[in-house]
Amino acid sequence: MKALIKTDIPEGKKLYSGKVRDLYEIDEEHLLIVSTDRLSAFDHVFKEGIPGKGRILNEISNLWFKNINFIGNHLVETDFSAFPAPYNRYPEQLDGRSAIVKKTQKVEFECIARGYIIGSGWKDYKESGNICGIKLPEGLKLAQKLPQAIFTPSTKADEGHDENISFEFMAKNIGQDLAQQLSEQTLKVFNFGMDTVEKCGIILADTKLEFGMYKGELILIDEALTPDSSRFWDASTYETGFSPQSYDKQFVRDYLETTGWDKNSEPPALPEDIIMKTKAKYEEILKKLKTCME
Repeated sequence: MKALIKTDIPEGKKLYSGKVRDLYEIDEEHLLIVSTDRLSAFDHVFKEGIPGKGRILNEISNLWFKNINFIGNHLVETDFSAFPAPYNRYPEQLDGRSAIVKKTQKVEFECIARGYIIGSGWKDYKESGNICGIKLPEGLKLAQKLPQAIFTPSTKADEGHDENISFEFMAKNIGQDLAQQLSEQTLKVFNFGMDTVEKCGIILADTKLEFGMYKGELILIDEALTPDSSRFWDASTYETGFSPQSYDKQFVRDYLETTGWDKNSEPPALPEDIIMKTKAKYEEILKKLKTCME
């Protein structure tokens, strides 16, 4: 299987190409969102893709959107055979990896919930004892479970680095009421996800969500609880103080840390075995999540 790095629908109106997703306009009310096989890590998009990754992300998101019933989402149609022209003429690019969604007014912040301390949160904690202005207990170890999940928003950068920010900073920009609603819903989705996967031997360590306003209602958009936007760990091998075995692109990040790459220059090419092992991890988490939810 060849990785789909970019989409090309000549008769379609492409609005945007992100790190992973391409966006097309259907009409005034609807968009087509396509999950490619592109891989991003450390704010760089790699020339090599992970074959089938976009289909897996699309299927996982649709599963969560189906199971999360306490907040609305952007899905309108996931069946390729029901797509309108010209999009229904491109099954090799779109079938299984795309969805028709509602146009929303996007909230321009990323909403992150953390149940464990890892990644940029661990880095911030080591430097200041805080994450996004939230004071945490002293003496925490890498990958340790937090006393309770915390909401840690960040800026959203199409290119370059997202930056962790405080709740107060976000509230000043979008209003206290909306910021509070985002915090509550992010933690509610995260806790639902954590409880759902726990029974399958998986730890959901953190997740990044995006929201939009649709006809005055806050809804989930983009993706939900995928291995691109979340850290999933194997509960059977998890141990505080060590970077856990993951079912997500942390595997690629860990490999890149061994290469000497400075994360600012052009990224190194990914070896075939790293691509295939990453592909297998995505396939494994899809299988496990389907067992949890279907």
